[in-house]
Amino acid sequence: MSEGSKPLPRRSDPEELLGRAIEGDRGALARLLSYVEGGGERSRAVARLSYRAAPPYVVGVTGAPGAGKSTLVDQLVEVARRGWPALEAKGAVPAAHSEAIDQVAVLAIDPTSPFSGGAILGDRARMQRHATDSSVFIRSMATRGHLGGLSLAVPDALRVLGASGIPISLVETVGVGQVEVEVAAASDTTVVVVTPGWGDSLQAAKAGLLEVADLFVINKADRPGGAEAAQDLRQMLALGGERDWMPPIVETVATSGEGVEELWAAVAGHRAHLVASGLLDARRAERVEQELRRVLGALFQERLDRLASSERYRGAIEGLRSGRVDPYEIADELLGSS
Repeated sequence: MSEGSKPLPRRSDPEELLGRAIEGDRGALARLLSYVEGGGERSRAVARLSYRAAPPYVVGVTGAPGAGKSTLVDQLVEVARRGWPALEAKGAVPAAHSEAIDQVAVLAIDPTSPFSGGAILGDRARMQRHATDSSVFIRSMATRGHLGGLSLAVPDALRVLGASGIPISLVETVGVGQVEVEVAAASDTTVVVVTPGWGDSLQAAKAGLLEVADLFVINKADRPGGAEAAQDLRQMLALGGERDWMPPIVETVATSGEGVEELWAAVAGHRAHLVASGLLDARRAERVEQELRRVLGALFQERLDRLASSERYRGAIEGLRSGRVDPYEIADELLGSS
């Protein structure tokens, strides 16, 4: 057998890699996520395997650049590893919802390098104290994603993390914009981080994050303007009228860890609310439907791209230029024949 005809080694097989990832092999898990980012048949094979398992509980952390999200996530990892807080003592959540957390994952969604196509910011450069902790898995993902972009790459990556046995995943985004709204759609609890005196609350409102936020954090609360930022958020939330869940506002100083315990307790409270109300299952069912729509949209776009490079398409363009046909007529003909 020639070198070029040899089968792929088992260490490259997605099913073999998933088995190793479940056993705690972080290198195997990293390779699975690389397959997800790369797209193609391997990505689809990983998706087929990972969708058999339950997803992790996903906490999305977003906000304007400079709000201290990375430091906050770094502190959250430390607190989350202690487990869900026993809020039943406060009457906030039944005892059944308090349990230990043995592993935590972080997906850091970073800008895409124009040179390599990869993530510009390094994950372990920002969270070095967890880099050698076998109970913490940290991964940067570039915003380019694969087939369908970030909106497909992130849900697929989260499924892989869940299938490998990681119960909690924190997703940190780079700023405020469409990417952040997409990540919020993939999260069970969405945390929006603002800071005093920067007008971030207004920016969050403009970006539509007031509608998707489950919790607000005023980070760097030791700076002047914290009370005003909290009041601005309360007023904006009040304008939204009555709602099933009113997002709490938590003040933190991520550099010192101040308020992070309270933030994790607020996340746990939201999780308990979702479980008790049945909204967690409902949200996830809706998310699955939206994922299917995005996959279909991406596949149709691929089909359109292939069609646009065909001779029939170029002939259709000539027909349009001459006025012999209209765009809708030729579109029906092209789609019917493709």
